[in-house]
Amino acid sequence: MSLPHHFLLPQFNDRTDEYGGSLENRARLIRELLEETHEEVGDTCAVAFRFAVDEMQGIDGMQAHEEGRAVVEMLAELPDLWDVNVSDWANDSATTRFQPNDGYQTPYIEFVKQVTTKPVVAVGRLTSPDMMLSLVKRGVVDFIGAARPSIADPFLPQKIQQGRIDEIRECIGCNICVSSDNLGIPIRCTQNPTIGEEWRRGWHPENIAAKGKEEQALVIGAGPAGLECTMQLAKRGYQVTLAEAGKELGGRVPREAGLLGLGAWKRVTDHRIYDLQQRANVQIFKESNLTADDVIELGIPNVFIATGAGWRRDGVGRSTRQPIEIHSDMTILTPDDIMAGQSLKGTVLIYDDDQIYIGGVLAEHLAHAGHKVIFATPASMVSPWTENTLEQPRIQKNLIERSVDIHTGATLKTVDKSGCDLACIYTQQPRHIACDSVIMVTERTRHTDLFDALKVSKTSFQTLELIGDAASPGLIADAVYAGHMAARNFEEDPEKVAQQMFRREIVSLQNQ
Repeated sequence: MSLPHHFLLPQFNDRTDEYGGSLENRARLIRELLEETHEEVGDTCAVAFRFAVDEMQGIDGMQAHEEGRAVVEMLAELPDLWDVNVSDWANDSATTRFQPNDGYQTPYIEFVKQVTTKPVVAVGRLTSPDMMLSLVKRGVVDFIGAARPSIADPFLPQKIQQGRIDEIRECIGCNICVSSDNLGIPIRCTQNPTIGEEWRRGWHPENIAAKGKEEQALVIGAGPAGLECTMQLAKRGYQVTLAEAGKELGGRVPREAGLLGLGAWKRVTDHRIYDLQQRANVQIFKESNLTADDVIELGIPNVFIATGAGWRRDGVGRSTRQPIEIHSDMTILTPDDIMAGQSLKGTVLIYDDDQIYIGGVLAEHLAHAGHKVIFATPASMVSPWTENTLEQPRIQKNLIERSVDIHTGATLKTVDKSGCDLACIYTQQPRHIACDSVIMVTERTRHTDLFDALKVSKTSFQTLELIGDAASPGLIADAVYAGHMAARNFEEDPEKVAQQMFRREIVSLQNQ
C-alpha cells in the first residue's frame, strides 16, 4: 500500500498531530498496522512488510543510509519478514538498458540484516544462480525475490535445485511484462511466450504435445520467430531443418543487442540456440539463402517462413503515409544500416516516426560514440511508447545530457542535399535543419518474396505459413510468441485452436 509509506515522507505528510512531524510519529501508522495485523491473524500466518528503503531522489527523498535505515531499526522486530527494495516502480523494476547488473539494489538494502533478527527477502532482477547464492552466503538476504525472472522462467527454482542452469530462460530486463500491466492487456514476456496463456490456451511453460502424423518441417529464417518455432517443433518430436540466409543465427536480436544498453537481449537467442544444439532431430544450415526452387527441391511438406522485415528509407511511418521527396545527394540510412556497422561522418539527423524504442536507442548509441546527433519526431517526447516500460524519462534525460539536439512535434516534409525540412505538427511552421546524413526510423517492410513465390507455385505443401516479423512486424516478444504459436498449432484441430483463442476467464462474457 502506498498510503502508509506516504505517511513516512515529509513531502506528503504535513500533519501536526501524533502522526506527523518527527520520524517516530510519521512511522506510527505503519507500527500500528503491523501490530494490529499480528493481533488479527495470531499464529495462523506470518506478517510480511515490504518497505522501500530508498526513493532514489538523493536529499529530496528517503535515503537508505539515513531515514530508510532508521525506520528499519525502529520497526526491526515487528514484521515476521522484511521485504525490502527501492522506489519508485521505475527504479525497483529498472531495465537492463539502464541497470545492466543483476542485484543492482544490493547496495541499498544490504544493511537490513544488520539491524533485525527477522528474515529478509530482496529483489533486483536476480537471474544468476551464483549471484543469488552469494547474497545468501554473505548474509545480505535470507530469501531471493524474483518477479520478472520468474515470469521469464516459472521453473527457475526447480532448475537451480536440479542443477539445470543451462536450461534457465534468463530475464532480459526489457519490461515487456511491465508494459502489459501499464496497457491493461494480457501479460507478455520476450523470453516466455507461454506466460498468460496457461489457462486460456493450455500452454505449459515446459511441456508441449507430441507430434502428430507429419514427420518433417522446414523453418526458413533463424530470427526470434524462427528459432522459437524450430525449438518447439523439435520438442514435439519432428525432424526440423532450419535454414538461415546469414552467417549468424538470431536475426534482428544480435543486431539490436549490439546497440548501447541492449546487450542482455542476446539471451533470447542464446537460450534457443543452446537448446537446438542439444537436439539430434534438428539440422541447422547458415548462409542458406533459399529460393522457391530450392525449397521445392527439398521436398519437405511443412514450411514455416520467418524471413523478417527491413526498415524503410523513404520516410513512410506513423505520420506520413506517402514517400517523401528526398534529394539523391543526401545519405539516407536505416537502423539496419547502423546495426550492420555503416560508418557515419558529420552531423546525423534521426527521424523517429516509429516512436517505440529503437530511435532513442540509436540516438544515444551514436552520441555515445562521439557523433553529433539531431533527433526529430512527430511525437511530443522521445520514444513515447517506452513510458510503458518505465524508461522514457531516463531516455530523454540521457539524450539531453549527451547534447542531442531534440525536436519534438515535428514531421519530416522533404530532404534536400543540405538537410531536412521539418514542419510543426500543430502550426505547420517550417524549419530547416542542416545535417550530413539522415537515419529513417519509420516503418518496416515485410520480407515475403519467398513466401509469395511458394504460394503461387504448383507445389502443394501440407503447411505453408508466414510467421514473425514477416507476417506482422512488431516487438521481439511478438515474434517469439508468433513462432511459439505456429509450433503449438501445427497439426492441431482448427476448431480447438479457435476455442482456446476465444476462451474467457469471465463466464458471463464466455456465454455471450
